[in-house]
Amino acid sequence: MKIVLRASGLMKSGPERDLVDDYLFRAQHLGRGLGIPDISESAIDTRSAKSRSAETRALLDDYAGARLVILDERGKNLTSRQMAEQITAWRDNAESTIVFAIGGADGFEPSDLPSGAVKWSFGSQVWPHKLVRVMLAEQIYRILSIMAGTPYHRD
Repeated sequence: MKIVLRASGLMKSGPERDLVDDYLFRAQHLGRGLGIPDISESAIDTRSAKSRSAETRALLDDYAGARLVILDERGKNLTSRQMAEQITAWRDNAESTIVFAIGGADGFEPSDLPSGAVKWSFGSQVWPHKLVRVMLAEQIYRILSIMAGTPYHRD
């Protein structure tokens, strides 16, 4: 199985970039032993998108058939352990790719989302996109840590 963190906009060097890279690096090492050997980030420059619909399509078109997790403030607010249980179930059900998608400032166009997409939330607050990337990268690492039974996560 493969996990992709897919985000609208490019992230330049800086402390947030360093944190994303660090957490994804850690996640890649854990993932290999869990049947998730490929964990990556894909940033899409959506500045030329003329509408929310065009931006949504640009972010999601490359991943037809993947399990899609949309990050949205109106999504389901899961605990880290619940996220780990869901990822484990998808892995065990032979999902080939899970894409975690972070949309642009106006979010995703609902009519352009695939029917099987699920929505998860990091709460009802509004977060800067750079911080959402950091939080998602950390949660991917935490999820894999839970799956691996490491002491990183404490309930």
